[in-house]
Amino acid sequence: MQEIVGECLARRLLEWGVDTVFGLPGDGINGLMEGFRRHQERLRFVLVHHEEAAAFMATGYAKATGRLGVCAATSGPGAIHLLNGLYDAKLDHVPVLAITGMQETSVLGSNYQQEVHTTHLYQDVAAYNLMVTNPQQMPGVLDIAIRNALTKRTVAHLTFPNDLQVAATTQDPYRHVSPGEPPKSSPVVSLPPVPAAQPDLERAAEVLNAGGKVAMLVGIGARGARAEVLAVAEALGSPIVKTLPGKMVVPDDHPLTTGGLGLLGTRPSEELMEECDTLLMVGTSFPYAKYLPSPGQARVVQIDVDPSLIGMRLPVDAAVTADARLALRQLLPLLQTRTDRSFLGKYQRERDAWLADMARLRDAGRHPIAPQYLMGCVDEAAADDAILTCDSGTIATWSARHWTIRGGREYYLSGNLATMAPGLPYAIAIQHAHPGRQVIAFVGDGGFAMLMAEFLTAVRHELPIKVIVNNNNAYGEILWEQIILGYPEYAVRHRQPEADFGAWARACGAFGAKVTDPGELPDAIRQALAHPGPALVDCDVNPNEPPMPGKVRYEQAKHFTEAFLRGQPKKMATLASVARDKINELRP
Repeated sequence: MQEIVGECLARRLLEWGVDTVFGLPGDGINGLMEGFRRHQERLRFVLVHHEEAAAFMATGYAKATGRLGVCAATSGPGAIHLLNGLYDAKLDHVPVLAITGMQETSVLGSNYQQEVHTTHLYQDVAAYNLMVTNPQQMPGVLDIAIRNALTKRTVAHLTFPNDLQVAATTQDPYRHVSPGEPPKSSPVVSLPPVPAAQPDLERAAEVLNAGGKVAMLVGIGARGARAEVLAVAEALGSPIVKTLPGKMVVPDDHPLTTGGLGLLGTRPSEELMEECDTLLMVGTSFPYAKYLPSPGQARVVQIDVDPSLIGMRLPVDAAVTADARLALRQLLPLLQTRTDRSFLGKYQRERDAWLADMARLRDAGRHPIAPQYLMGCVDEAAADDAILTCDSGTIATWSARHWTIRGGREYYLSGNLATMAPGLPYAIAIQHAHPGRQVIAFVGDGGFAMLMAEFLTAVRHELPIKVIVNNNNAYGEILWEQIILGYPEYAVRHRQPEADFGAWARACGAFGAKVTDPGELPDAIRQALAHPGPALVDCDVNPNEPPMPGKVRYEQAKHFTEAFLRGQPKKMATLASVARDKINELRP
């Protein structure tokens, strides 16, 4: 059988080591689907229910493996649906290849059905963005697209007119009139770790050795450098603060870390940032500058493999462009081991007090169920190498504070786009990538409802993911964001009753449970985690539980009060939740 462009694409993906494509067919990519069919024994096509989920799956796959994620969608509306997941990949710097269809070349420009020029649409999201118009371009342009995605850690996009998809790869339809030739390439890329320049290291060591109160802020760019991060922190006597995407870099129970930073972070982390005189940033360009030291307060050393991300938030005294692991290894011998550990000791005591406060909020006696207790039950029952995926919203707060990184645990969410709904598709993709691991999606009712059909995808592909729905029947984060601006909440709660997503899980042929009684929750979680197939626990939680910041600032308290004075509904229930949390924190 003659090789067509669609088959050439599939074969070349295999040569690049790609084993999975997430997507949804359509007449705009039928030629590509034929190529996938011809290689179905080695190239798995994961059929989804919504193209947005396919892009999220490709992104989650890339985050969890470090390999190329691939998604495919038909022309027009299918290609449009991919965009949210692709922006998630772009903003979190992971390599994803998007493959879309295009209308037949002979009708382009004639307002043909579904004629959407995706190269224009994808101009911002994709670093490499091309409509393939000649069989001779293949597979060279595919190699170029993949190299762009891998080396730049971003999105690449190829769109194929459907007449080209079924053209023979040997077809040479045009006379060659230029001195150029079609690209000839191979499925090879070089991605060596980048070492630091010695002068940069010496300058960084000079700044760090001169510091009196040194703090470290580590992000996901330091993943894989856990031992090096801990060794440098030990030498500097430095507490380690983590970004939310970087939560897995250092175990939460390690004595050197004070936890996260920002609205979802811890009070000790926030306060030490206000006191430190030297800051070492590793693998992060943390966007929330209000939580960083004020300009002039602290001297800053920043290590990042991407030089364009250095100095984005704060003036930097020493810039080190390098792989985090290599740079920290090179830096360590240049550091003077610190004997004065009073700064570290102060915030270790603060951290212990904070963790005790958080533990008291996991109150099994509260009704409605406290979301902190729900996350606590998951944390206690999950395996030490479990992978947690999370949606954006209040659930990110509960997971940030009550999901404990220990052993080989991992944690993934939409870091910079902070979009709703990736938790479930992430879990599906990561379970494909790690079939022997326990994969848990911790999602809100709002995000789950957006892409809940993908739970059926998990059932149909026999993926034993576990889904925990934190059901407050509201868009909880938006609710509190309205209040913190000083305005009463509006149009953020759904009408009663809460949905029963457990019934949906059972209708799909999976384990499903609905929990409203806190006494039933631990057993329901254990049953779900022990179930051999897909499982879902839908837990009704207190909708009036505020995701309080680690440290309440004056302006936040002021606006909170203003919202109540302006007619905030359910104010008594909210105040009762806040008071109950404070009482729990004050318990011995």
